Amino acid sequence: MLNEHNVLVKSFRMAKEKLHQSQDSNVKLKLIGKRSGDARTYNLPTVNEVAALVVGDFDESLGERDILVETRTGKLQRISELNPAYFGLQYPLLFPYGEDGYREDIPLGNANSVTSRGRQRVSIRQFLAFRLQQRDNLNSCMLKTKRLFQQFVVDGYTMIESGRLQYVRIHQKQLRCEMYKGLSDAILRGENDPCTQGKRIILPPSFTGGARFMIQNYQDAMAICRWAGYPDLFITFTCNPKWPEITRFLRVHNLKPEDRPDIVSRIFKVKLDGLIKDFRRKKVFGNVKAVVYTIEFQKRGLPHAHILLFLENDSKYPTMNDVDKIISAEIPDFHSDPSYYEAVKELMMHGPCGPGVKSSPCMVNGKCTKHFPKPWCSETKVDDDGYPVYRRRKNGRTVKKNNIVLDNRFVVPHNRYLLMKYKAHMNVEWCNQSRSIKYLFKYINKGRDRVTAGFYSTTNEEGTNNPIDEIKMYYDCRYISPCEASWRIFGFEIQYKNPAVERLSFHFPDEQPVIFSDHDELDRILDRKTVKDSMFLAWFEANKKYAEARGLTYVEFPQKFVWKQKTREWVPRKIAFSIGRIYYVPPGSGEIYYLRCLLNHIRGATCFNDLKTIKGVLYRTYREACYALGLLSDDKEYVDGITEASYWAFAFLLRILFAILLVSESLSRPDDVWKKCWKFLADDIQHKQRLLYQHPGLVLSDEQLEKFTLIELELLLRGRGKSLRDYPPMPIPPSDSMLGGLNRLMFEELQYDREALTEEHGTFFRNLTDQQRVVYDKIMESVDNGQGGVFFVYGYGGTGKTFIWRTLSAALRSKGEIVLNVASSGIASLLLPGGRTAHSRFAIPLSLNEDSTCNIKQGSPLAHLIVKSKLIIWDEAPMLHKFCFEAFDRSMRDIMRFSIPDSLSKPFGGKSIVFGGDFRQVLPVIPQGSRQDVVNATINFSYLWHSCEVLRLTKNMRLQASFDANDSETIKRFSEWIISIGDGIAGGANDGSISIQIPEEFILRTLGDPIAKIVESTYPEFLNSSQDFSYFKDRAILAPTLNIVDEINDYMMKLDTSQPSRTYLSSDSVCKSDCNVDLLADLHSPEFLNKIRVSGVPNHELTLKVGTPVMLLRNIDHSMVLCNGTRLIITRLGDHILEARVLTGRSMGQQVLIPRLSLTPSDIRLPFKFQRRQFPIMVAYAMTINKSQGQSLSQVGLLLKKPVFSHGQLYVAVSRVTNPKGLKILILDDKGECSNETTNVVYKEVLQNI
Repeated sequence: MLNEHNVLVKSFRMAKEKLHQSQDSNVKLKLIGKRSGDARTYNLPTVNEVAALVVGDFDESLGERDILVETRTGKLQRISELNPAYFGLQYPLLFPYGEDGYREDIPLGNANSVTSRGRQRVSIRQFLAFRLQQRDNLNSCMLKTKRLFQQFVVDGYTMIESGRLQYVRIHQKQLRCEMYKGLSDAILRGENDPCTQGKRIILPPSFTGGARFMIQNYQDAMAICRWAGYPDLFITFTCNPKWPEITRFLRVHNLKPEDRPDIVSRIFKVKLDGLIKDFRRKKVFGNVKAVVYTIEFQKRGLPHAHILLFLENDSKYPTMNDVDKIISAEIPDFHSDPSYYEAVKELMMHGPCGPGVKSSPCMVNGKCTKHFPKPWCSETKVDDDGYPVYRRRKNGRTVKKNNIVLDNRFVVPHNRYLLMKYKAHMNVEWCNQSRSIKYLFKYINKGRDRVTAGFYSTTNEEGTNNPIDEIKMYYDCRYISPCEASWRIFGFEIQYKNPAVERLSFHFPDEQPVIFSDHDELDRILDRKTVKDSMFLAWFEANKKYAEARGLTYVEFPQKFVWKQKTREWVPRKIAFSIGRIYYVPPGSGEIYYLRCLLNHIRGATCFNDLKTIKGVLYRTYREACYALGLLSDDKEYVDGITEASYWAFAFLLRILFAILLVSESLSRPDDVWKKCWKFLADDIQHKQRLLYQHPGLVLSDEQLEKFTLIELELLLRGRGKSLRDYPPMPIPPSDSMLGGLNRLMFEELQYDREALTEEHGTFFRNLTDQQRVVYDKIMESVDNGQGGVFFVYGYGGTGKTFIWRTLSAALRSKGEIVLNVASSGIASLLLPGGRTAHSRFAIPLSLNEDSTCNIKQGSPLAHLIVKSKLIIWDEAPMLHKFCFEAFDRSMRDIMRFSIPDSLSKPFGGKSIVFGGDFRQVLPVIPQGSRQDVVNATINFSYLWHSCEVLRLTKNMRLQASFDANDSETIKRFSEWIISIGDGIAGGANDGSISIQIPEEFILRTLGDPIAKIVESTYPEFLNSSQDFSYFKDRAILAPTLNIVDEINDYMMKLDTSQPSRTYLSSDSVCKSDCNVDLLADLHSPEFLNKIRVSGVPNHELTLKVGTPVMLLRNIDHSMVLCNGTRLIITRLGDHILEARVLTGRSMGQQVLIPRLSLTPSDIRLPFKFQRRQFPIMVAYAMTINKSQGQSLSQVGLLLKKPVFSHGQLYVAVSRVTNPKGLKILILDDKGECSNETTNVVYKEVLQNI
C-alpha cells in the first residue's frame, strides 16, 4: 500500500531509479521544507512538492528546513521536526499517504483580523491539538493505532517542549536581564557574588513546570492564603477510566482507555470544571472564598487534581462533629443505601494491602506507605501532629475485594454527594491548615531533593566554577505520560487559582530592568515608554491621580485597580477581583528586602522618599524606616524604649521593665543593653541611699550606683525565681554574697503580717456558712494531723470557694506556716492571697504527655519551699489537662521522699492539697479535639481522682451579697436558671448539645447592625464616658469566637473619636529553632506571616488609643499582677513602650510599663514555628467567652452570631454577672435574624463522674 499511495515512498523510489540510470554517484534527494498549498486542508502533496533530486555538491535552493538525503556518507544528519515530511517519515503507518506534518508557515485563522502583535501562524501545539480531534466525516487511522498513537502523542508534546526549551537556551542573554537584574522570586539565598555562579543557564518562571514556575505558583497560593485565611478542605479527584462517557466511545472502536489518552484527558477536564462549578455555584460545602488546584499524572498515566477549598467564615467546619457531616470514612449500610455501598466498595476502598498482599503498590518493606489499615475510632478527632483521625466504628460492616474482606479501617475519607455524582475516587480531607499548601506544591516542599539540590550546588568542592544548566536538569528528571502529553497539547492548565494573583514587581530608583540588543542605540532605548513607566513607577503615578488609590498599599492595589500592559498604567477596576503579590526577595538581600517590607504597609506613596517617611520623618535608609515602623526585631528598640520611658516613668518601673525583658528572654545581648541603659535604671538609687543613711549630701560614684542598681535588679529577679547569674554575661553585683544564701522563695512566703492575718482569720471564720465550715474543718484536720490528703471543693461561681481559700490561708499563715496558692489561670490567681499560676509556681512544662514531670530539681529553692509548705490550694482545676496534675504528682512523690518515707506510694507525696473548681465551666482546650478527647483530659478522668474527697458547695453567696432581701425570688430564679444551663437541664434532656430558649428579659432584638445594638446596651453613653477609668472596670461584651470579638473591638475603636489612634506593627519571622528555617523563610514571606491570626497572640496590626481597655495575652510579672487575662487601660502611647494602669484586682490603678515581647504560638495548624514581636495585648471592649472565665462583671453583653461550640461556654457567659439586670443577650439564627433560641453544649459524662 505504501508503495502505491505514499508520496515519500515514491520519492525514494524515484531517487533509486535515477541512481541506477546515472553513473554519477553524487546524486542526493532533497526533501523540501516549504509548501505552496494550504496546509489547513487535507490535500495530499504531490511528489514534486515533497522531494527533488540534486546532482552535485552544492544546491543554491537548499532551504533552512530542507532535508538532504545522501548515499552512505557514514555521518548522522539531524532531521528538523519542522520539516513537513518529519511525521510522515517517523510514523509511516500513521501517515500512510505521506501527508504533511507541521510546518511553520500555516496561517492562523483569518490573518487579516489578527493584530500585528498577535500570533500570525499556527503553533505546533495548535497543529497537534487539531490533529488529535475525532471527526465524524474523517476516518483517521491515527486515532486507532493504540500504543503507536500513545507514542505519537508523547513525541508530539516533547517536540513542543523541546522547542520552548531551545528558545530559552538561545535567548539566555535577554532572560538574564529579566530574571537577575530585575526582581523575581529568589530561589537561592545569598547568590550575590557573580564569581560563585559560573555560567548559569536558567529556566524562567514563564516555562510551565519548571522550578521557578512551581515556586512562583507556591507564592501565589500563599498570597491567596494570606487573603482568604487557611484552606478548609483538601480534595483529591482522580480520573475514572470506567466513566460511561469514556466506555461508550471506546466500545464502538474496540479500544481501551489507555489507547485514547486524549479522550481520557478531555473527559476529566469536563468533569473537573463541573466539580469546580459545584463548589462555587451549588455550594456543596457552603460559600467558597477561593479555590486552588494543581494537576498531576499517576505512574499509569491517569490525571488527578489536588484541590484546596477556602470557605467563607459562615461556612467553616470548626468542630469534629461538623466534619462528620461532610466526610465519611465508613462503609455504608448495604440494605438502606445499596448504591452508595457499591460506590464505596468499587472506588473508595484502599488496597487490599497488608502482610498477605505484599505485591500491592503501596507496600514498601512490608508496610503500607499510606498507613492502612487505619485505627478504629469511635469519634473523629485530631492527633498530636494535627492530622484528622476520622470516625471508623467497629460496626461489623465489610466489603470483599479481590477475595479479601475489608472493613472500615480501609475506607478512604470521602463525601457521599460527590462520590455518588462523579463516580470517581475522590478523597476529601479536612485541612490541617497550611500543611496542605505544602503538599499541593510538593516539588518545592520535599526539601533538597535532586532537583533542588542541583539548584543549590553553585560551585563544586574545589571551588571551581561549573556551568549550571537548569534546562538540562529539567530534562534529566522529566517523565511524560500519554495523558499528560494530551493534556498539555490541548492547553489545559496544570495550576488554577481563583481569585487571580497579580505579581507586582518593584525596584530601586532608576534600576528598573531594561531589555535591549547589542545593536540598539542607547538614546532610543532610554526613550522607550517601557523604560520610564514600570509597573512600580506607575503605582506612584496612580496615587497622584486617583484619591481612592492613596488609601491602598502596593499589595492591595490590584483589588481596586487593573494594570494595563499596553498603556503601562493602572486604571480603576470595573469588574472582577485580583490579589496582589509582591515578588519575594530573601531577608539577606539588604536594602531591597527592607523596601519590599515597606511596600506591604505604606499607603499612597507618590515617590521613593514617601516610602522612607514615617510619621513625618524622612529616614536615610529603608532599613531605618522599617525600624521606625516596628518591623524589625532588634535590641535597639529596647534601648530606645528604656530611654524613651525614662522621661516620664519612675526608675523603679524601669528596673521592673528590665527584669521583664530578662525573664521573657527578649534580649539577645542583655549585657549590651545594660551598658547603654543602666544609668536610667539608677536614677533614684542615690536618693534611696541618702534616705537609708540619713545623709542628704551623699554622692555615689558610677561604680557604686551600678552596684546598688544591680542589687535592686537581683532582688526583683529573685522574686521571680531567677537571678542575674541566669543571664550571662550580665554583671553580678559585688555584694551578691548578701543574697547568696537566702532562699528568696521561702523569704517571700514568710513575710506576711501574722497579727493582721490573725485578726483577718477571726473575721472570716465567724462568717463561714455551715457548708463552708465543713469544708474548712476537713482540710484543717488533714493539715494538722500531718497525714496529708487530696480534696476537691466543688461549687459553682459565687458559692464562696475563694472565701474558703482566704480563710485557710489566713489560718495557717498567721501561725508562720507556708501556704502555696495557685490557680490554673492568671486571672483566677489574682483572686488568691499571694496567688501564682500553677505553671509558673510549679514549673509545669507547656508541652505535656502522660509521662511528663515538672522542672523541679531535688534540693532546689523551689523544692525546699514545697517541702516546707503545709497546704497547697489549686483553684480552677477543671480548666487544665489532667497531665498537669499527674506531672505534679510524679514530681511531688520524688521531692517528698526524704521528708515522708512512704511518699512514693501516696498521691502528691503525702502533702495536703486541695483543688477547687466547677466542672460546668470550660474544660481543657484540646485543639480540634473531639468530645471524647476533652472529657478524657479532665482531672476527674485521671488516675488521681479516686484519691480525691469531693466537698460540695451549693449556696450562691455572690448573688445574695449583691441584692436586697426584696429581690430574693429574682435571685433564686436567676441562680436556678444558670445552674440548669450548666447541668444541661435547660431545654430538656441534653446529651451533648440542645437548643434552649433564653428568657425574654435578657434578650436584645434589632433590625439593624447587631454589633451596634450590643454596644449600645453594654456601653451606654460611651462617647461621654470613654475617658472615665472606672467606666470599663465591670463591663464587657462576650462572644464565642475570636473573629466576632475582633469585629466588635474594631467597631468600638472607630466609634471612639475623642483620641487619635496609633497603629503598632509587629516583626514576624520563622523561628530560628526550626530545622528548616532557611527554606521556610524563603517560602513564607513576611506579609504571609503578618496575616497569621491565632489565639493567644496579638495581631500584626495593633491599633490603640489613650483610654483603650486592653487585656494581657501572657504572664509578664505576677508581682505586678500582670498576668494573662489582666485588664488595663492605656494611659500613654510611646514609640517602643506603652504605659497603662491596672483596671481590676488588688493592684487596681497601679501604673505599669509594657514592652514588645517575642511570642511563639503553639498552634498545630501551623506546619512551622513562627515568632511575633508585638505588645502582648489585645483590645478588650469585647473578649472571648473562654477569656472571660474568672472575671466578675456587672454589665455583660453576649453576642451570639454563631452558637457556642464547647462544653460550658454558655454557662460561663451567663454566670459572669453579679446582677441579673446586667445580662443582655443578642442571638442571630441561621438567616441572620434575631432569635431567643441558642445552643447549649454540655458533656454529661463529666458531671456524672464527680
